[in-house]
Amino acid sequence: MNQNQSATKVLIVDDNAGMRQMLRFMLPYFSGEVLECADGQEAINLYRRHRPSIVLMDIRLKSSDGITTTKNIKQSFPSANIVMVSSYGDERFRAAAKQAGATAYVLKDNLYDVVGLVQQRVA
Repeated sequence: MNQNQSATKVLIVDDNAGMRQMLRFMLPYFSGEVLECADGQEAINLYRRHRPSIVLMDIRLKSSDGITTTKNIKQSFPSANIVMVSSYGDERFRAAAKQAGATAYVLKDNLYDVVGLVQQRVA
């Protein structure tokens, strides 16, 4: 295991700084490192550099959408654990996220579900 993989890490990808802060706040007992970014390209770069245990990815981002960013990460890192965190409950978004390789889909209305998913996936 290299130094980039030695600690448990969570990457939060959302173009809304307030939402990133809220997600970080909801992980108070997480003892690993929490990384944040606001756009798809930065998410890809951070994933490549840090190899987080889990990525919490918004669908709508500034430079690229979360679906495309998920596909790009999964192409290079098929075992990446990406959870879509979205305000869109429409089945089309869920299907697109699944097709892109997301391992779960959580509505922003149910953010407490994120805590359980992080605990499950980093254990």
